[in-house]
Amino acid sequence: MSSTIWSVDEHLEDILAAVKPLEPIELQLLDAQGCVLVEDITVQIALPPFDNSSMDGYAVRTSDVAGASEEFPAVLTVLGDVAAGSGGTLRVGPGEAARIMTGAPLPPGAEAVVPVEWTDGGSGGGPAVTMRAASGAPEGASGEVRVHRPVEARAHVRARGSDVQAGDLALESGTVLGPPQIGLLAAVGRATVKVRPRPRVVVLSTGSELVQPGEPLSAGQIFDSNSFALTAAARHAGAIAYRVGAVTDDADTLRATIEDQLIRADMIVTTGGVSVGAYDVVKEALSSVGEGDDTGGGVDFRKLAMQPGKPQGFGSIGPEHTPLLALPGNPVSSYVSFELFVRPAIRVLMGLKDVHRPKVRATLSADKPLSSPSGKRQFLRGAYDEAAGTVTPVGGTGSHLVAALARADALIVVPEDTTELEPGAEAEVVLLG
Repeated sequence: MSSTIWSVDEHLEDILAAVKPLEPIELQLLDAQGCVLVEDITVQIALPPFDNSSMDGYAVRTSDVAGASEEFPAVLTVLGDVAAGSGGTLRVGPGEAARIMTGAPLPPGAEAVVPVEWTDGGSGGGPAVTMRAASGAPEGASGEVRVHRPVEARAHVRARGSDVQAGDLALESGTVLGPPQIGLLAAVGRATVKVRPRPRVVVLSTGSELVQPGEPLSAGQIFDSNSFALTAAARHAGAIAYRVGAVTDDADTLRATIEDQLIRADMIVTTGGVSVGAYDVVKEALSSVGEGDDTGGGVDFRKLAMQPGKPQGFGSIGPEHTPLLALPGNPVSSYVSFELFVRPAIRVLMGLKDVHRPKVRATLSADKPLSSPSGKRQFLRGAYDEAAGTVTPVGGTGSHLVAALARADALIVVPEDTTELEPGAEAEVVLLG
């Protein structure tokens, strides 16, 4: 580790310069959810591909129902049914109608659809409330129907190509595929799509004191919360994240564990063991990585001018130069470090343009001034009130306070040259929502 003190921005710049977007692959639609599209999708067929009915009712010629009313209904001969999905052989001529279902193709000769509620439904009685099932109402598919209201041409008809035309650009490269985009791809007939895959991130925590939640605690032990918080954070950022149980404070064991994980990792995140203690095993295990034949590899351990999160490590390991980010072990330090450094790196791997959390200016709502060490950028947990435009500190400055972190939805940024932030002052706020 060099004696240089690095700024937050310098460290982040180094990470983002070294991490490159993953190579595109062809994926099935549902596997592509959350991924970034790397091709323009043009429509091969118009949507909808044919004129179809937007209502359950009767397909008619407009001249046949002109002037129709309940007192003087237009009486039409019903030819039969046109159901959704049917090819249809019916042709509507003068004085004729076809019973039509929502989504069914408009039959030749018909110019509009009369909703079933504007007719007697073929019953010979008053206005119908609903269309009777074909099996239970044979008279509905033939016989006569009385129409009580006129319709304009093209009424209740969805025109062919009214959603998109053949040749239109449906989605452009760079689009993040959410549920509506997946639906559109399916609607235009795409079964697979070319995207940058979601990165596989392996998260492991170090420390002989760590115990898996659900197991009994002995004296001097604590539950491993970091690997759960960071695995969840990696998933929230868009990654496929794998949590590896806590590794004991032994350099050889840790090195072997990391080497085993390389096969399924686009990035490795460790937490703990990066400070200056005698048992800071991550530094011991990884400082020598890359010094042999593997040119360009290795992990650099640094001190940053920030609080919490001063000790950080970053580099690459293994034959593929897999990025590795080594975060401090205190729960708040590790989470803040994840938000500042790991989340943007994950989003670069995904090929996203917007890699940073949104930032806003907010008025500090506090009982007393917030103090901050000179020369360090401090990140305090806060609760942001969008309506009031205020941010309120949550919990103290201790880097072990997990409960306060769970109540925070923002980080209050106190710049390096500010040692005190007065209530009512404007502060930069990073939104974690």
